[in-house]
Amino acid sequence: MKYIIRLFKMAKPWYKYLVISTFALFAVSGINLYEPYVIKRIIAIMESGELPEMMNVITGLALLLLGVFAVRAVCQFLTHYIAHVASWRLVAHVRKLIYGHFQKLSMAYYHDKQTGQLMSRVVNDTATFESMIAHAIPDLLSNIITMAGVYVILFTMNPALTGLISIPLPFLVLTTFILRKMRRNFRRGQEKIADLNAILQDNLSGMKEIQVFNKQGYELERVGGKAREHVDSLLKALFYGGIMNPSVNFITSIGTITILVAGPLLAIRTGLQIADVVAFLLYLSRLYAPVSQLARLVEDMQQALAGAERVFEVLDTEPFIKDSPGAKDVGRLAGQLSFNNVSYAYKDDMPVLDDISFDVNPGKMVALVGPTGVGKTTISALITRFYDPDAGNISMDGINIRDMTLESLRNQLSLVLQDVFLFNGTISENIAYGCENASQKQIEQAAETACIAEYIESLPEKYDTLIGERGMRLSGGQKQRISIARSVLRNSPILILDEATSSVDTETEKEIQRAINGIAGTRTLIVIAHRLSTVRNADKIIVLENGRITEQGKHDELIKLNGAYAKLCSIQNIQ
Repeated sequence: MKYIIRLFKMAKPWYKYLVISTFALFAVSGINLYEPYVIKRIIAIMESGELPEMMNVITGLALLLLGVFAVRAVCQFLTHYIAHVASWRLVAHVRKLIYGHFQKLSMAYYHDKQTGQLMSRVVNDTATFESMIAHAIPDLLSNIITMAGVYVILFTMNPALTGLISIPLPFLVLTTFILRKMRRNFRRGQEKIADLNAILQDNLSGMKEIQVFNKQGYELERVGGKAREHVDSLLKALFYGGIMNPSVNFITSIGTITILVAGPLLAIRTGLQIADVVAFLLYLSRLYAPVSQLARLVEDMQQALAGAERVFEVLDTEPFIKDSPGAKDVGRLAGQLSFNNVSYAYKDDMPVLDDISFDVNPGKMVALVGPTGVGKTTISALITRFYDPDAGNISMDGINIRDMTLESLRNQLSLVLQDVFLFNGTISENIAYGCENASQKQIEQAAETACIAEYIESLPEKYDTLIGERGMRLSGGQKQRISIARSVLRNSPILILDEATSSVDTETEKEIQRAINGIAGTRTLIVIAHRLSTVRNADKIIVLENGRITEQGKHDELIKLNGAYAKLCSIQNIQ
């Protein structure tokens, strides 16, 4: 119930649609109760023996019934269509809410999540709300209204017969034990479709690897297995629904048998009119029809509640990283950066950084070097506040970054990663991604600075060239330079380059190095590199080993120390 209440609170902007739909629903329910009454009157006239004289009355009742049916048709349209308007608008709203919440969640949340599973929360789980808002709840409300109205009418017609047909109703309560099993299996089904989405997303992204390693058969079996698991979970839920539906129908049919037996007996003993018996049978169908629909309504409700449970599980997840109380927008800073006794561990027993301290002056280039796994990339993740340090603090221009709003902190930063992500759009759109309202001239200047303009100009559609998903139509070096152009255009005080040249050839490395040299001095550069040739001109080189700083200084100074940095240079034949 709490999930339904929360969903209806979310649906507040569309209450007017729900109100219209509800009033139309009341009208349909009322008309359904009126129909047997008219039929009863017509049969009573036929029994009275005054048929020729009363044909005008019968014709009038028939025309009245025709008009009522026309009104019912209009109300049914309003009930179903308007409810769908509200439900699908709610679905779109909740999908936007979930995605917006995903954007707020910290990077740690995504460590053990697959993209396909998260997509399923946004797309599949929310889709179940439509059946609940547009079908299950309106039908349930209509059925309750109808049943209450029928009971009142039947009781006024014949209390004794009404009591007899009520006998089977308590047995329907016994069917409710199935509900918990249905919901449990529907939730499992939602989880399995999420798993299927996850493996499909992975496999479609990695199709090249699947084909080159001849793993098509293996992956086909994996996808087929996930599809079977999803179907098995749904079939278990539907099995319980299959038990419930005939059980409800059997129990309600007992009432019909009761009328067929008790009606004639009461007609003999008490003079009950045949018209009343027929009316009882007609009203009985109105009474039991809602009960017989209970299994379908319960099935829809349980599936929707399983989806709602998964949706609110996401929405109720608090981000680890968020604005501190009193956090301020600091405007544009100069780009000075300080690490003060910073320590961090992804897991308690696995420290990555241990008491790190260093300073970077505005406009200077600082390089972070060292073996894989010593915490270089973690430093960049702490600067961007994807994570917060376990001890110590990080400041920009003397301001603790926790005292800044996340938006203003990240306005100070641009990031170029080893694994560049480009969006499925044009080159121009990707370069301008971090800078709203950038002019074409500014885009071209950024491309020139990043040493990619000449290549772009050689393309038939130039800056309007579509690059495909994740930039698949570009080489690694081209993607890197477009990413650098994107950061250049953003013009933030601090630019972090994380292994920007590690996966490119020597010629491309020179182009990227030329791009880095072109922006050196215009902003603070934090360069993380394995290829030391790209950082030998840095103002400061910081050497990390086992999560600690072991050396720092200029290239020539560190070579003279003949320590860890000199050893790394020797391995790479750098003097």
